[in-house]
Amino acid sequence: MFLGSSCIYPKLAPQPLKESYLLSGYLEETNEPYAIAKIAGIKMCDAYRAQYGCNFISVMPTNLYGPNDNYDLQNAHVLPTLIRKFHEAKQNGDPAVTIWGTGKPMREFLHADDLASACVYLMDNYSEEGLVNIGTGIDITITDLAMLIKEIVGYDGALVYDHTKPDGTPRKLMDVSKLTNLGWKYSIELKDGLTQVYNDYKNSQTSTSPLIPKPSSLPPHP
Repeated sequence: MFLGSSCIYPKLAPQPLKESYLLSGYLEETNEPYAIAKIAGIKMCDAYRAQYGCNFISVMPTNLYGPNDNYDLQNAHVLPTLIRKFHEAKQNGDPAVTIWGTGKPMREFLHADDLASACVYLMDNYSEEGLVNIGTGIDITITDLAMLIKEIVGYDGALVYDHTKPDGTPRKLMDVSKLTNLGWKYSIELKDGLTQVYNDYKNSQTSTSPLIPKPSSLPPHP
């Protein structure tokens, strides 16, 4: 199985994104090198299948989230970034949390456990050329995502928008009818998944905090 990404689709492709839209238009500029690498992988799998009969399949997951995600504010994706921002803003008593861009772009999110389930299902039940989208078929604006995370974290401050930052692709919603017709559907709703992920993140912050002894408990200097 070759894992791709929804970034393979053209920036202004019709929504929802059907598998047939591959290579039908220009890619989103900031994702182009990554997308081209993934497209090359899809074509490689199809070529090996056609020439050598290899049982290679390609799947394109939507945006993923789950435990053990990357929460680095310099390079994390939008969902874990928002979780960390709201968590730290609540801890620090900050009056507002900054959101990149306008908050209007729409994104689809799939829990990593659902992706694993779909991958196993397809490896057991699917063997064809081309590709299969994996997602929920439901999207949400970045603003609504932020409001949902804000509610789960229990943060009371405001949202502000940094319009100097890019929005990226306006919308990326997967057409998952092919996958649904094959007999698989996601099981973890976004709010339930986010609540689980936030609790995992919060617990990890508590358990990994360095234990620095108080001065009074330090042994005397020799």
